[in-house]
Amino acid sequence: MTQANRRATPLRLFIFVGVCALLMLLDLSGRLLAIKGLILRPVLPVQSGLTSLAGGARSVVNLVQDLGTLRQRNQDLQELADRLTVENVRLRDVEIEDENLRRLLDFRQSNPNFAMRGGQIVGRVLGRDPNFLKYLVIDLGSDQGIAPGMPVMSDVGLVGRIVEVSASSAKVLLITDPGSAVNALVQGSRVLGVLQGVDGGNPQIKYLTQDAVISPGDIVLTSGLGGSLPKGLVIGQILKVRHRDYEMFQEAEVRPTVNFGRLELVLVITDFTAADAGSTSP
Repeated sequence: MTQANRRATPLRLFIFVGVCALLMLLDLSGRLLAIKGLILRPVLPVQSGLTSLAGGARSVVNLVQDLGTLRQRNQDLQELADRLTVENVRLRDVEIEDENLRRLLDFRQSNPNFAMRGGQIVGRVLGRDPNFLKYLVIDLGSDQGIAPGMPVMSDVGLVGRIVEVSASSAKVLLITDPGSAVNALVQGSRVLGVLQGVDGGNPQIKYLTQDAVISPGDIVLTSGLGGSLPKGLVIGQILKVRHRDYEMFQEAEVRPTVNFGRLELVLVITDFTAADAGSTSP
């Protein structure tokens, strides 16, 4: 240690002791707080800024976490909504099917005059012919006792007749097909005729006698003549009548009571054997 340093050491110690004594006196007199305020005043804005910055950083982190939570919750809610939509569609489909079956059951109970073996068979429509809705294919066949010539019904009227049968399915010739001919009866006048399908339009009832009084709205039923179908099955209503004096017969357009475009379930009368079942061809 140099001589200058040795001389400065007592001075530093004296100054340190003096400063400590001064600080003690200021603290005892209460003036130290004012000095602290003066010293900390420039530092407080920086400290406040750092505190705000830390708070902002925490807010950003919390926001990111909240967004992630909300995104996951939204995804969970969307998945739940999708499941509920699918379930609602399924329940609606079951409801519609139950209603259709209920109407078919009501039809059976309201027609006790038709002898049936173990009740009428309900068949679901599997396919349609693309040309003028001529055929329906149902999921009932020879394994279920289905045979050509059996009448096919819905709850509102005649659909057609079975014309082809396999082990598990059958083809139904609709009354709207040009190859279909049904012996018919106009309910009001009791006049007889033959209902024949028309390509792209409503079927026509032909060979109505000229003196018969026929009006739009009259109900058309199966007559039962010829043994091809039971008597009294509802076919439809008269829409238009064509009456010409120079022609031997009248003709009328018939609107079927069955909506073939929306048909899903049918009934097959299984205890009726048509007289011309063997000669029926599609």
